[in-house]
Amino acid sequence: MNSSEPDITTNAPEEDIENECQRSTVLASDTGQASQSPKSSFVEQIQVVNGDEREYQSPNGSSVDKSQVVIDSEHDFETPSVSSFDKSQGEIDGEASLTPDDSSVNKFDMEVVGEFECQSPDAVSVDVSGVGINVKGENDGYVAPKVGMEFESEDDAYKCYSIYAVIEGFSIRKDFVNKSRISGAVVSRRYTCYRQGYRPAKHTGNIRKSSRQETRTGCLAHMTIARQPNGKFRVTHFETKHNHEFVTPSTAHILPSQKRLDFVQAVEADLANHPGMDGIPKLGMGFDSEDHAYKFYNTYAGQIGFSVRKDYVNRSKIDGAVASRRFTCFREGFRQKDKRDSNVKRPRKETRIGCLAQLVISRQPDGKYRVTHFEEKHNHELVAACRVRMLRSQKRLAVAQVMDDNLVYGSKIRPKSAIELLCRTVVDCKDLGYDPVDYKSKLPFRRMREMKEGEAERIRLYFQSKHLKNPSFFYAIQLDADGQIANVFWADAKMLVDYSDFGDVVCFDTTCRLYRDCRPFASFIGVNHHKQMVIFGAALLYDVTVESFKWLFQTFIQAMSGKKPKTFLTDDEATMTEAVGSVLPETHHRMCVWHVYQNGLKQLSDLSVGSGSFVNDLNCCFFDQEEEEDFINAWKAMLDAYGLWENEWLREIFECREKWAVAYGRHNFCADIKSALLRENFTANLKKYLKSDLDVLPFLKHLGKVVNDWHYKELEANYDMSQRMPRLMGDVILLKQARDTYTPEIFELFQLEYETCLNILVNQCTENGSLFEYKLSIYGQLREYTVTFNSADENVSCNCMKFEFMGVLCSHALKVLDYRNIKLLPTKYILKRWTKDARV
Repeated sequence: MNSSEPDITTNAPEEDIENECQRSTVLASDTGQASQSPKSSFVEQIQVVNGDEREYQSPNGSSVDKSQVVIDSEHDFETPSVSSFDKSQGEIDGEASLTPDDSSVNKFDMEVVGEFECQSPDAVSVDVSGVGINVKGENDGYVAPKVGMEFESEDDAYKCYSIYAVIEGFSIRKDFVNKSRISGAVVSRRYTCYRQGYRPAKHTGNIRKSSRQETRTGCLAHMTIARQPNGKFRVTHFETKHNHEFVTPSTAHILPSQKRLDFVQAVEADLANHPGMDGIPKLGMGFDSEDHAYKFYNTYAGQIGFSVRKDYVNRSKIDGAVASRRFTCFREGFRQKDKRDSNVKRPRKETRIGCLAQLVISRQPDGKYRVTHFEEKHNHELVAACRVRMLRSQKRLAVAQVMDDNLVYGSKIRPKSAIELLCRTVVDCKDLGYDPVDYKSKLPFRRMREMKEGEAERIRLYFQSKHLKNPSFFYAIQLDADGQIANVFWADAKMLVDYSDFGDVVCFDTTCRLYRDCRPFASFIGVNHHKQMVIFGAALLYDVTVESFKWLFQTFIQAMSGKKPKTFLTDDEATMTEAVGSVLPETHHRMCVWHVYQNGLKQLSDLSVGSGSFVNDLNCCFFDQEEEEDFINAWKAMLDAYGLWENEWLREIFECREKWAVAYGRHNFCADIKSALLRENFTANLKKYLKSDLDVLPFLKHLGKVVNDWHYKELEANYDMSQRMPRLMGDVILLKQARDTYTPEIFELFQLEYETCLNILVNQCTENGSLFEYKLSIYGQLREYTVTFNSADENVSCNCMKFEFMGVLCSHALKVLDYRNIKLLPTKYILKRWTKDARV
């Protein structure tokens, strides 16, 4: 090339090329645009002329020396100090990169090949108007570059050298360029190996300790082209020797050159075929706008089962339009640690676990946004279809409905049921020949309570329609001596499923009888694995004799396929006690402490209404005393404080304390149902509709809505459980096992027990063969607990009987296990009903 040619400008690097060490990982595609990042103010902005090149003036127009280094789209960049900055956050068309403030560095888009690291081409701008031109030989095969080869254009030469580089196993970058001073057309150009030159050492003091490894090794491999008089570009120099190893075929796909070729081919296919949107993102797929791309990816996410988060964005400095954008899975990155976390009493659960699934789009010269990178794989379980609508990005709420076409009173719209996916048929009922009337158990006398005119027929028709819509809906009717409806029991499919999973403890709730003029409603209540209330069945009892209760309990067990509960809690009425003893002789029957407490509030209403302190003391006495000595002392203190020693009801209820008090009967499993009853007063929620002068249908529909709300709360808890993990108090293998096994609610209880065990002292240990007896006490307290351990089978038991009563090991037993160097919880002490897989 003639360096004295008057119309030629030689573009070469200048002294300010040292800014390379401080450049952002953002690419610039046109002039007048900059990269913006919340924490990268120290990054110098670099002017870019003619796309990726910096134009320099050379007085003699001579060729640029091989040691000259020009920064372009593939040169090494120093990452700015942003805690979760992604290498793919490149500046496209000069737009600002807005980086989210995350705590971890996402290294997904950093190309690492062997010991080198390359700039990610995830956000690239490709001129699709000139793609698809390959150099072919006579046999339509690829021809390697060589000196003297001519190309129709500079782009053809670049593509040919790119294909050659990919085949060989290296990547290329555009180096210097000479342009005409008159027309600005390219006169000569050099393409080099991506490991050409060396990184300047002047600014290494500013590089973070965690900076990436050196990639440049001074490789001299390159290809130089020059424009000829006929307008074509001829290879004037071609150096094939490299001073480094090539990548292997298995890792060639992460080369920037290969990624650019893949993207170009994908765009060609999209332009040629114009495929319809099949719902799956693909490389090169085009969208009319950023919003269109987001909606498409969000729809795809909803189908797969994850939520989308908008991550970084590059904006134009000129018009502020989006040039590139990345959408990520909502579990991308990690939560940034905050020194204030130690002061938070109830920290938020962890949601981010470093998921790398993402979609990157970039604006192209034709105005469309195209997919430049798509990562499909997730590192976590996806959300089930029935809970997808709870995902934040889906912007829709799930309608949890249980086999009902109109749970909202007065509504004519039939919402789509999400809960139906959870229901499985338990009772095989036939539409034809189904008779709910139990003629064999007909009462020999008239019912005790009358019904409003027409109410019996409305009840019968309502339940008949429910059963016709779903044969799994169970209902039964007991008649009196006059052939009138005396009692009705019903349970839908979800109730039957709930009982099959959590029917070990049942509370028969009849507290509606404490209210005046209320409908005779009764319900069978339980607790699920989130310690939320569930209902197993309901009844309307217009007769409350022993015969009626026997029929009701027998019908309940029949509906539940003969499965009987382990513990059955009822009121202190003698007729119930007799019926339970007859129908459920093997079941542990106890008086429900919550029922006794509610009755106490009614009996002592003169004190409870005007004194908040009395209600608190009564509550504490009934529910908080787990030791017999503590209970008796609290009882006496309450009687002294309020002068209740002469109260007849308190005297009678204290005499039968072993039937209801928490301190007694701890050998019976009760699933801590009292906590659920205290949190949500089921009967109080229905009180408005329980008035006997109102029509029965609004009550039945409102009951369905309340039960439906409970099911929806379980769906929310299941979703929350799958997406967020409770915080650990420390890096303890036992707590990690418990967190992975238990539901969050139960894990929090377990973690409290573990925290308490850290302050427990082992005072004494006696050995008798394989049996060991430990005496323990909490630091600073006098009360001593006895824990026995059998080394033969690793059985452990404590005299506090917390595990027997609630199903979670107490702090005393955990202390002994730790003392015995047992670091994992034995599976025999993990009740399935408290685990995440309770319904599996």
